[in-house]
Amino acid sequence: MIVELDAAGVLILSIVVLWVGEQVTLRIALLQRFSIPIAVTGGILCSLAVAALDVIGGIETHFDLSLRDSLLLVFFSTIGLSAKLRLLAEGGRMLAVLGALTVLFLTAQNALGVSIATLVGDNPAYGLIAGSISLAGGHGTAITWGAIGEEAGLGGATALGLAFATFGLICGGVVGGPVANWLIRRHQLAGPGTDAARSDAAPKADTTEDQRVSVTSGHVIRTILLLAICIGVGDALNDLLRERGTVLPGFLTAMGTGIVLTNLADLRRRPVDPPTLELFSDVSLHLFLAMSLMSMQLTELAGSMGGVLLVLAAQVALAVAFSVFVIFRFCGRDYDAAIIAAGYAGLGLGATPVGVANMNAVTSRYGPSPKAFLVIPLVGAFLLDIVNAFVLQTYIGLLR
Repeated sequence: MIVELDAAGVLILSIVVLWVGEQVTLRIALLQRFSIPIAVTGGILCSLAVAALDVIGGIETHFDLSLRDSLLLVFFSTIGLSAKLRLLAEGGRMLAVLGALTVLFLTAQNALGVSIATLVGDNPAYGLIAGSISLAGGHGTAITWGAIGEEAGLGGATALGLAFATFGLICGGVVGGPVANWLIRRHQLAGPGTDAARSDAAPKADTTEDQRVSVTSGHVIRTILLLAICIGVGDALNDLLRERGTVLPGFLTAMGTGIVLTNLADLRRRPVDPPTLELFSDVSLHLFLAMSLMSMQLTELAGSMGGVLLVLAAQVALAVAFSVFVIFRFCGRDYDAAIIAAGYAGLGLGATPVGVANMNAVTSRYGPSPKAFLVIPLVGAFLLDIVNAFVLQTYIGLLR
């Protein structure tokens, strides 16, 4: 039996998944302590339930994820609309540092994958699939390079890449919170306006409630208009670039349009309303992650799970160690650096939205970190893909 969930059904289920994730998190202190995003908790539980229905009841569930792709565009548009030029200038040095560190991290990630593939007697190119192609690159990069690999004779490269990208998404959402929590407690760091962090610190109340009271229908309509312009103009730019032989992810042009719009609005002294923008950002992010995780086909991944999990364990250890001992140190060893480390662990193993969700979960407990929310989305959206392409081309040249 096959159950088809259309876009509306997927949206309704994702809202239920978020509610379940919130309720479970409220009742399990360990999830609160390690700042696990509610979308990760609810999404994993839903994917396990879908797998159980398939195995026990013979009910296979298919998801229409077209709305999820639109939510990704909305999320990155909110990132662009939040990027003021003065803030970009302030984050310039940090972006340069993270760019250099990203070259080092992706090189190490691929070196680990290639080494393990060589040790077990597989083609070293499979190590790149188990490295930055699928983990830092995500599902889109895994599909693209997997198809190229299969044309070159790497059997099952696409399926393997999707398996790593899927489990990387889970791991990225699980380890980021504990990384930041450990750093904050270990170094007695304090968020803005809080006392030094304690190991028994209780979660902070939602600091955005007072802001959201001021959100009006006018603010919402204006923000929707700006988001629509970002997505529409971004899509048109992609079409123009595609006609000229240049292919870019849709979210990059949407985010770039947002950066232009928000700075033009500042020049006209009609800035975008921050609380409304934050609301759209949070909702689109949580729904995107919920849809991504709840639709994982765990039964299809079961066949390759053993080998994938072995390599993945090594890659998770690398990402955590790099975030704790390198990212945290070179980003200043302060509270902002701890939040950046949580975000970097997420985007290094999963995707930029996972890194942002990690930071959201931690800052809801310890206090805001504007610097982290500036640099991590920019690193994930711009630097990571550019650096990853360069590192992969270098490795491919060496392996030939």
